[in-house]
Amino acid sequence: MMNDDAGATALPSTRPYLIRALYEWCTDNGFTPYLVVRTNESVRVPREYVNNGEIVLNVSHDATSALQLGNDFIEFKARFGGKQHDIIVPVRRVIAIYSRENGQGMAFPLEEDAEVPPGPSLAAAAEQPARPSGAPTLQPVEGSGGEQSLDDAPRPPHGGGPRPSLKRIK
Repeated sequence: MMNDDAGATALPSTRPYLIRALYEWCTDNGFTPYLVVRTNESVRVPREYVNNGEIVLNVSHDATSALQLGNDFIEFKARFGGKQHDIIVPVRRVIAIYSRENGQGMAFPLEEDAEVPPGPSLAAAAEQPARPSGAPTLQPVEGSGGEQSLDDAPRPPHGGGPRPSLKRIK
């Protein structure tokens, strides 16, 4: 009789595959994909754009170059304040991907880094998480296994003007 624990291995994360799928959905439908990332020392982004331990990144073709959506890291080059930066985000630090235009997307539970513990300021932010301005509020979905949906989330502001609408042309 075999022991159920013998030879058991952890399954690979579905997170990078879901991120790639939602990225493709956004781009195929003309939407702008945004990533919400919980920062720590393992995330390479311009720190002056981090708000309450999180950063929202536009990962559209127009906003990035050399974008690589890998299983372990998301890497690209982007301009912040006119200056180009190399961005490196561990996939486990991505807590949501959504469309700027309609807020649809998916949120993920934060996977804490074993090798890089969060600093004191990030630990305090984790106790009372705050959403970056413009990011939707995440709503849990029943039966989602801890994942969340942004389908019913408030829509991000668009420069204070009316919300854009899509018109189907045949």
